[in-house]
Amino acid sequence: MTETAQHPRDARHGMGQAAAKRALDLFGSLAGIIAFSPLLVLLWCLVRWTSPGPALYQQERLGRDRRPFTLLKFRTMYVDNDDQIHRKYVTSLLSEDEAPTGGQRGLYKLENDPRITAVGAWLRRFSLDELPQLFNVLGGNMSLVGPRPVLDWEAEMFRTSDQRRFEVKPGITGLWQVSGRSRLSYKEQLDLDVEYVCRRSFALDLAILAGTIPALFRDRSV
Repeated sequence: MTETAQHPRDARHGMGQAAAKRALDLFGSLAGIIAFSPLLVLLWCLVRWTSPGPALYQQERLGRDRRPFTLLKFRTMYVDNDDQIHRKYVTSLLSEDEAPTGGQRGLYKLENDPRITAVGAWLRRFSLDELPQLFNVLGGNMSLVGPRPVLDWEAEMFRTSDQRRFEVKPGITGLWQVSGRSRLSYKEQLDLDVEYVCRRSFALDLAILAGTIPALFRDRSV
């Protein structure tokens, strides 16, 4: 009887947390778009003028409950490239405990990838290619904080325990990004995504957001 009596309160608490998170996403994404609008325009022009192709790269990723959505990024690669090098590398990451040779100090991105433009390498170094995802957050496909949005073929290789990451919206930043991401294997990153789902709260989101910028600069120094 006690559990039944507490259940409505738990439900209201969960709804309150969800409403607070969405409010944070709306306010944060809109504020970010306004604040970074001059930079967004500058980067759009920079990408557009320095290599043939569109400034924005659109790719289908998996969101909450594995529903597909269109992810927005600044294009960092030459157009019409072959993604087999990336598929092979990610497959290695998911089958080994440490990043294989060629990894970006433990990250899932390749170093010296011939598909990446000179401007694209600079954008990736400072994670500026991710800024258009603020529009994904504003539109409700993503959150400011959550697991990294993944490709369908990546998700097919995940362990059963990793599937909990799809209980929430993917995010621009997350727990593994502020937990020493340059020193983590891909499997450890996935573990932290699941840990975030288990521990998620409004307070945790605020702590992750507060730690994201320092983490970016810390990773650049190692």
